[in-house]
Amino acid sequence: MYRNLRLLYVTTSNQEEAHKIGRALVEENLAACANILGDMNSIYKWKGEVQEENECVLIIKTHYSRVRKVTRRIKEMHSYEVPAVVSLTITEDEGNIEYLDWLEDNSKQPFKL
Repeated sequence: MYRNLRLLYVTTSNQEEAHKIGRALVEENLAACANILGDMNSIYKWKGEVQEENECVLIIKTHYSRVRKVTRRIKEMHSYEVPAVVSLTITEDEGNIEYLDWLEDNSKQPFKL
């Protein structure tokens, strides 16, 4: 069975922002699930300068057909000028099949925008 599911890796400025974005995406049926991993340290270059910040990781689980809408919605709600949103493929036959079935079913609900 070809599911075409995705994990979106997103960084946010804090848990409050991650919660706001994750909850909105699930409530609007753009994502089946959102996980928030708090207190991460990031080291990166921004406008030629090395930066170090505490951030949060937000992991969004959705269907490939929703990745563009999810990305647009994240950009609308996000505090960063250029938010990190990276889509990763969930391999169709690896992992808990029952969970993948649930994820697929919940990634195809009608949008509630």
